[in-house]
Amino acid sequence: MPFNLTHSIEMLQRTPAVLRAFLQGLSDHWLHANEGEGTWSPYDVVGHLIHGEKTDWIPRMEIILSDVADKTFEPFDRFAQLIQEQKPLDVLLNEFEALRAKSLRILQSRAISEDDLMKTGIHPAFGEVQLYQLLSTWVAHDLGHIAQISRVMAHQYKEDVGPWVAYLRILQP
Repeated sequence: MPFNLTHSIEMLQRTPAVLRAFLQGLSDHWLHANEGEGTWSPYDVVGHLIHGEKTDWIPRMEIILSDVADKTFEPFDRFAQLIQEQKPLDVLLNEFEALRAKSLRILQSRAISEDDLMKTGIHPAFGEVQLYQLLSTWVAHDLGHIAQISRVMAHQYKEDVGPWVAYLRILQP
């Protein structure tokens, strides 16, 4: 299926509501549980998504669409959320929702053409990437982290499900 901006926006605009419905009101048991040392909790994932809204998707899109000669992206700190001030989850969800709405307003205001989707920037690790690839990755990134949150939460019952673990793909290594 070729990239479609309208379909991408359909998914991107739902992520804040999905996270709110899934996480709001849960106990710390669920919000701060992880899969072991060096893994992220649902709370950490929300922080990571906030950091991405501020420093990744739209800033990189703007570089690609700009007229500047150097189209190199700033490196993205995938772990920045782990050193930020701890805030209540509701505050993070509100912040993410506001940032995502702003990002989507900017995205939609750009009236991106088919030619624009083929424009390129320079990723610090991958080299040349096209705008449609960046936008596709944004959608897949959201969906991957929603799946990650589900997996981390399911992991809390891995030992308790007993033999049913054989049927629960989410608990498979």
